[in-house]
Amino acid sequence: MLPVAETEEQYDAIEAADLRAGVLALCEHLGLTSDVVAFDGGSLPVYAVGDDLVVKLYPPLYLHEMRIERDALRTLEGRLPIPTPGVKDAGEFHCWGYILMDRLHGEDLKQAWPKIPRHERERLAVQLGRALAELHAVTPPEVLGPADWAAFCAERAAATTEQNRRRGLDEAWLAQIPNFLASVDLEPDETVLLHTEFMHVHVLVHEEAGAWRLSGLFDFEPAMRGAREYDLVAVGIFLTRGDRSLMRGFLDGYGYPEERRAALPRTVMAYALLHVYSHLPWYFQEVPAPGAATFDELADHWFGV
Repeated sequence: MLPVAETEEQYDAIEAADLRAGVLALCEHLGLTSDVVAFDGGSLPVYAVGDDLVVKLYPPLYLHEMRIERDALRTLEGRLPIPTPGVKDAGEFHCWGYILMDRLHGEDLKQAWPKIPRHERERLAVQLGRALAELHAVTPPEVLGPADWAAFCAERAAATTEQNRRRGLDEAWLAQIPNFLASVDLEPDETVLLHTEFMHVHVLVHEEAGAWRLSGLFDFEPAMRGAREYDLVAVGIFLTRGDRSLMRGFLDGYGYPEERRAALPRTVMAYALLHVYSHLPWYFQEVPAPGAATFDELADHWFGV
């Protein structure tokens, strides 16, 4: 039996041993007999089932995320230049959702980055840009929202100041948020399939004869339908990390039009504030911006080309 998890408090109180017992019961139900090993980290429980499979669990309060990830993965399977997990089975078990999927292999880019030579980093940036462009070209599954992007942005604009205040953002920055957001045109050319967290910990790589290859992209439960620039928030903070050359390479691989690049940093900065997981104190830790005092300066430092 999987534990009761109807509320955040119940979910947070679950013991690892109790969850593992439920996972073993699920694996028995699915006819799986391989060893089961929990992955560290992540917002949802994920277990390796032998060398070839992974099972991901979704407590009842996040059951909708199972449907999002299931449909996103099925839509993307075999369509990108970077592997994504294929869905073997998906459903519900004792009120929890689950997806049984292919296991991707490699080292996440956060761990691998320090040992990757500069020329290989630049090549990977181009490849990652190309992969994101191809992801954005896939028609989003119907399950993805929001239905109205402008309404979503308005809701996020009303919430982000308090959200970042709770996370410890300085009042000098908080006071600038409304006027900055009001100054940025966020009308998208189209809405596309968004990963929303296209970042180092969700990209796998491996080395072959001194060359680094992309070997996996995962974690699609927060996938959305929206403006393509929304996905560049995680790119700028966690992949290119304020490095203009890497950002240019990424945009070249993506095929982002030259004539739109001058306005891009302010647009992405606005989406950094509007992002569902907006957390500027964390971003400052990842990419310090000494001397930046306005969002225009911060946009240039984090997302400039």
